[in-house]
Amino acid sequence: MAYIVTENCIKCKYTDCVEVCPVDCFYEGENFLAINPDECIDCGVCEPECPAEAIIPDTEGGAEKWLEINTKYAKEWPNITHRKDAFPDADEWNGKADKLKELSSNPGEGS
Repeated sequence: MAYIVTENCIKCKYTDCVEVCPVDCFYEGENFLAINPDECIDCGVCEPECPAEAIIPDTEGGAEKWLEINTKYAKEWPNITHRKDAFPDADEWNGKADKLKELSSNPGEGS
């Protein structure tokens, strides 16, 4: 099992989770974070740190699509290991439904 990032991260991209990850398995896109499931050690310390509650175990129902998205982008985007400020309008996007269409495939800056 591994943890993955889901839809509510899109356009929020809080990075509190990144700061606590002991194996640096987060990767940064322009408006989303991804976890590399092959690097995740299933420790779970990132899950409660996410203000958007966007991190779930990959065994949770409905996680298949997000497992694929995390796996794909973790291979393409740069690694992020330090917390960054969230988007100025992150709180406005937090909890909005149907954000998948907003997901950018562009990489972030990483750290």
